[in-house]
Amino acid sequence: MMKKWNKGEESEKVKEEEKRKIIEPEEGKKEIIKELSREEQKEARRVEEEQAVWNPKTKTGKEVKEGKITDIDEVLEKGKILEHQIVDKLLSLRNDLIAIGQSKGKFGGGKRRVWKQTQKKSAEGNIPNFACMAVVGDMNGHIGLGYGKARETLPSREKAVRDAKLNIIKVKRGCGSFDCICNEPHSIPYATKGKSGSSIMILLPAPKGTGLVIEDECKKILRLAGIKDVYSRTFGQTRTKFNLAKACIEALKNISKIKK
Repeated sequence: MMKKWNKGEESEKVKEEEKRKIIEPEEGKKEIIKELSREEQKEARRVEEEQAVWNPKTKTGKEVKEGKITDIDEVLEKGKILEHQIVDKLLSLRNDLIAIGQSKGKFGGGKRRVWKQTQKKSAEGNIPNFACMAVVGDMNGHIGLGYGKARETLPSREKAVRDAKLNIIKVKRGCGSFDCICNEPHSIPYATKGKSGSSIMILLPAPKGTGLVIEDECKKILRLAGIKDVYSRTFGQTRTKFNLAKACIEALKNISKIKK
């Protein structure tokens, strides 16, 4: 028997195909997006939409959009980045948040959280303010740390991510441990030191398979920088995660300054 043609089923199939065309990315980007979480997928699509309507204001931005510059290292050599869309265009970034705040609770508060909340007293009542610290990286030698403040949580996160993209740096990687002779860029080439406030961090090269022997919040920074094995030592007030994260970034910056 021949199956009767149903107009409703056909229209539903057409709608599903149209949705698939809108939702599905290009073939080259499908494999990358499958690895990302739901939030990262939303961020990737938001970046694509932003790139489509981007009207660059700086000379470097215009050259990047026209395709004259295709390497982020060339942009970093010129000086400070003034448009975060430049970084979005040249790098495929992932981001994470540093737990710089603490939830409310008795006897000094509860567990750590990513939002640092403060309040201002006024005649109308308490006015809350939220601060956030974000780290972005391509897991291949490029990392950035940013800080943002706003009256609400999500705008402060967006500001922090934008600031992190503007502060992107190149990290020199290598295999500097005397226990390892693999010559792969899994660690750092030599010992380095960074300081912010009273927090001091020393990073030491480690052999392959050691992992990240470092504080949990700094692990987020090193993972996004593409460093897999490292030893560390810390001094000063390490409970202040804001300064500890900045000290870790300063230590990574100082690797390229050392001449050996």
